[in-house]
Amino acid sequence: MIADLREIPRQEQPARIAEAVAATGLARHLTRPIGQLSKGYRQRVGLAQAILHRPRLLILDEPTLGLDPTQIVEVRRLIRRLAEHSTVLFSTHILSEVEALCDRAIILMNGQVRADARLSELAASPDVILVLEAVPAGAEGLLRNLPGVAGLARFRSSDGHPAFRIRGVEAGGPDLCPAIYQLARRENWPLRELRRDVRTLEAVLINWPRQREVSV
Repeated sequence: MIADLREIPRQEQPARIAEAVAATGLARHLTRPIGQLSKGYRQRVGLAQAILHRPRLLILDEPTLGLDPTQIVEVRRLIRRLAEHSTVLFSTHILSEVEALCDRAIILMNGQVRADARLSELAASPDVILVLEAVPAGAEGLLRNLPGVAGLARFRSSDGHPAFRIRGVEAGGPDLCPAIYQLARRENWPLRELRRDVRTLEAVLINWPRQREVSV
C-alpha cells in the first residue's frame, strides 16, 4: 500500500520492500499482523514505510518515545544505519537521545533558534577542573592571576580531594590547561587531575534564562 502511495513502479516494489525490510530488521516478522508486534517493532514498520522511496532526508518525531530501554537501543542502531544513506533530522525533548545519536543540534526556545552547532562545539567549555592532593599556600591567588582566568571556585572532588573550577574568559578561548600545568609544575603542587570541563546539553540549556520549551 505504501509503495503504491509513494508511486513506486510495480516492477520495482519487491526490491524496494526487501531493501526496507532488511534495513529495519523485520524479516522474521513479515507474516505477523502489526497489532501483534511490540511497540519497538511497530516503530520499525513505520520507519520501513518512511524509507521505502529512498528519501535523501528523513524526518523523525520522537522516534523512541514510549519504548523500553532495549527497544530504545535497537531503534538507535537502526537510525544510525539509516543515517549512512540519508540525512536524518529528528525532534526530541530527550537530551540523552541527542547526545547518543546526533552530530549536530539545533536548539529552539520560544520559537527562536538559540544554538545551531555540532555537539562538540556546544559541549565545549572554557572552564578547567584542577584537583590537588592538598592546596598549597597562595595557590588561589596564583591561579587568579593567570592570563585568561575570569574566576575560580573551590569544591571537593568525588573522592574528597580539594579542587578548583577555573573559569575561562569565554567559550572558544585559549585552553587554560597548559598554563595551569606549567604553574603546578613550577610550584611543585601535588597534582591529581587537570582537565577541560565538558558540559552536557542539559547544562548548556540551564545556563539560558527563562527557558520554557525546548525542541532539539
